[in-house]
Amino acid sequence: MRIHAALTLCAALALAACGQDNSPSEEVEKAVEQVVGSPAPAAEEELGRYAPRDGCVDLPGADNFRQRLALAVEARDAEGVAALAAPDVKLDFGDGSGRAELIRRLDAQNSSLWRELDELMQLGCAANSQGGATMPWYFAQNIPVDPYMGMIVTDSEVPLRESPDAVAVPVADLDWDAVELLDSFDPAAPYQRVKFGDETGYVETRFLRSAIDYRITASSRNGKWRITSFVAGD
Repeated sequence: MRIHAALTLCAALALAACGQDNSPSEEVEKAVEQVVGSPAPAAEEELGRYAPRDGCVDLPGADNFRQRLALAVEARDAEGVAALAAPDVKLDFGDGSGRAELIRRLDAQNSSLWRELDELMQLGCAANSQGGATMPWYFAQNIPVDPYMGMIVTDSEVPLRESPDAVAVPVADLDWDAVELLDSFDPAAPYQRVKFGDETGYVETRFLRSAIDYRITASSRNGKWRITSFVAGD
């Protein structure tokens, strides 16, 4: 799941044609479609429980906002991302906030935030209860797990194995399900021990994402969509 790298070929055209509050031109939309194609949406019943969905299509102006955000992220344009943020954008649960601080964090050497944004662009969008947008889609859902130990399985047909070994017997196949860690999360370990319903087993670390990992909330203020928070944790 990655934004097609070739989007950068049309980034300049898109940003030039999209005014801060105007929809993209037909030429830009055609250029993007030629680069990334126009995949048919999966049937609802084929999607895993917390698989990415687009629940923001009916929010006026949200599509334009998300296209411009995706292009700014692909171009690694910190000022472009900040321009789409509210002046008081929340960046953590302390005192971190504001566009200047967002630019500083994005421009920091070896910043992990670009990777976080890359992932968020692929994890869907939900219309939230405040009339705004939440990315990833799953964060706006009721997930019946401990938020601190809960993890989302980020693919289909991911085996839950009896032991932390690639040849161990699968106990179940997971499809964008929610699981709970049974031990502290160890990012260096290839597998994590988890609980899924009545089953326990091991899932490869690379397929797990914290239920309270980075997310974006955005809302329309005076007709202009802005990122109001970009945070992780709780």
